[in-house]
Amino acid sequence: MLPVRILGTASVLPGRAVTTAELAREVGREPETIEQKTGIRTRYWAPPGTLMADLGAQALRLALEQAGLAATELRRILFVSSSGGDTLVPATANRVAAALGLSGSCDAFDLNNACMGFLSAFDVAARSVATGLGPVGIVTVEYNSRALSPSEPRPYLIFGDVAAAAVLAPGTRPGEGVLAAAFGNDGSHPPDTVLEHPLRTGRLEGVRFHTPSRDMLRVVFEALDRATSRVLEHAGIPLGDIQWVLPHQPNGTMLRDIIERYAIEPARLVPVVEEIGSVAAASIPFSLDRLLRTRPVRPGDRILMLGVGAGVSYGAILYQVGG
Repeated sequence: MLPVRILGTASVLPGRAVTTAELAREVGREPETIEQKTGIRTRYWAPPGTLMADLGAQALRLALEQAGLAATELRRILFVSSSGGDTLVPATANRVAAALGLSGSCDAFDLNNACMGFLSAFDVAARSVATGLGPVGIVTVEYNSRALSPSEPRPYLIFGDVAAAAVLAPGTRPGEGVLAAAFGNDGSHPPDTVLEHPLRTGRLEGVRFHTPSRDMLRVVFEALDRATSRVLEHAGIPLGDIQWVLPHQPNGTMLRDIIERYAIEPARLVPVVEEIGSVAAASIPFSLDRLLRTRPVRPGDRILMLGVGAGVSYGAILYQVGG
């Protein structure tokens, strides 16, 4: 067990709400059909020219405020994005730290593991805190709209933008912390969701889906099965004894499939995809923030966070609220 506490969370929805109906009409699709197929009604797109560092700093300030911490108390900042930050060099985490007025007082770096990025960062943060390097701020910013085009309707119709943050500190209450974590990767599959590097291809790149939806679904659930079974086995706890389940939510259809596959009561989940669309690595931290702000989370409750991302990366973390 890693004795850590989720001390504060926050989320920011940038720009305006963009409806599926307006995007569907733009690409010549029937709005009702797309909404039914994707389970997405709206998403938020940041204004062109938005800086991810600014969104990240805004979210982290709010999380620090909830945590009751000053920014100067942070020892590490992890910036997470599945499509890269504002720059390739230097790390966008540096600009987040600077926006918070930090100079030479904490470590800051970027982390990218596709849609699994937040869980990977949570694991790094928890181990940092447990070994004396804390508190740690995790900032996840997805600015997907900058990599979308109507010429690629599949990603264009589902992706949104969002920023979410979490602050982890040492756990001091009984039973508080990460009970188990399980991670894996299988790079043997053909590329599925891809954003090519423009310096390699020599052209402006956007998000593309290369794998048929039915094939992606099979791979996704094989990965989720592995992550879920491993983390529950390590913790010695059955799924039925977990109060809250926060899966990655790439679309409404997959969320429904997750509920059915694992026989999870809907009241134990926090659906967000209908409102914010597919937001890659920000899906889980956004739902975590929504959970802690709107649901009756009690001491001793267990929160299972599980996800899968392009690569194929996958993993799960089981966290218990302190008594």
